Amino acid sequence: MNEVVARDVSVGTATDPPGHRDLAALYADALRANLAERSEGALQRAYEIGRQGFAQGLGILELVAMHHEALATLSKRDGGSVPLSQQIVRAGEFFAETLSPYEMAHRGFREATSALRKLNQTMEGEIQRIAHSVHDEAGQLLDAARLAMSAVGDDLPPILRERLREVGCMLDRAETELRRLSHELRPTILDDLGLVPALQLLAEGISRRAGLRVRIESSLARRPLTNVVRHARARNATIQLARRGKGNLRCSIRDDGSGFDVASTLSNHAQGGLGLVGIRERLNAVGGSLQIHSQPGRGTELIADVPAED
Repeated sequence: MNEVVARDVSVGTATDPPGHRDLAALYADALRANLAERSEGALQRAYEIGRQGFAQGLGILELVAMHHEALATLSKRDGGSVPLSQQIVRAGEFFAETLSPYEMAHRGFREATSALRKLNQTMEGEIQRIAHSVHDEAGQLLDAARLAMSAVGDDLPPILRERLREVGCMLDRAETELRRLSHELRPTILDDLGLVPALQLLAEGISRRAGLRVRIESSLARRPLTNVVRHARARNATIQLARRGKGNLRCSIRDDGSGFDVASTLSNHAQGGLGLVGIRERLNAVGGSLQIHSQPGRGTELIADVPAED
């Protein structure tokens, strides 16, 4: 690699977006200046170029390609007196400074993920508390109301006793609904028996209410769908659970519904897609990931990978 004094270096291809081509030219110009004479100003330009690249959505691999292309172009030029070894060091410093905004963003993402994970744990604890309160405390209040009604029922005329019986039936329906809600918020079977029995219970409830046939396939040796009903207009759904390598759990949900265009749905929050975004964010919060495969008229498959203890 030789020192370069000419200023007509052009990098980037015709297929690159205009912003990326402009950034590549800025990168080559700033790198050439830094190779000729190391300065804080040149390194500051490297940082600014990295920041612009990050803002434009330029990936690290694209940045690496930009750096290599600039080096390849500069190395073909006649140079001056700066030794090659020194230019290599300067080029490395320059590239490292360009990566600084990406490193800062990565650290911020890790901190945000850690905060989301803690928030998710707090939410799960609160959901569990609310579910148990609805199941136990509300149920006890309803039982007390029925006992109070039965205590006064014998002293009332027949027409009022019939009205009390109707009220009792409404209380029974309210208790049944409260128990259903508490089980869906946080099935007690999830704590007692594990994930697969809890999913089976949830699937049975959805099958009864929506007429959707749900099949659960699991290879888990021990314990470790609402969108299908509301949006997909599906008749069948399959849930598969399996270990994937060490310390990972994969859950896939497939349906034979109407399907959708994944990119447009995720980008159009006003028309929907927030549910999928919410699923992805909750998975990110626990270090998991989500894959979405769907096409209009060809059903949908969601694949969630989640870290899990062996």
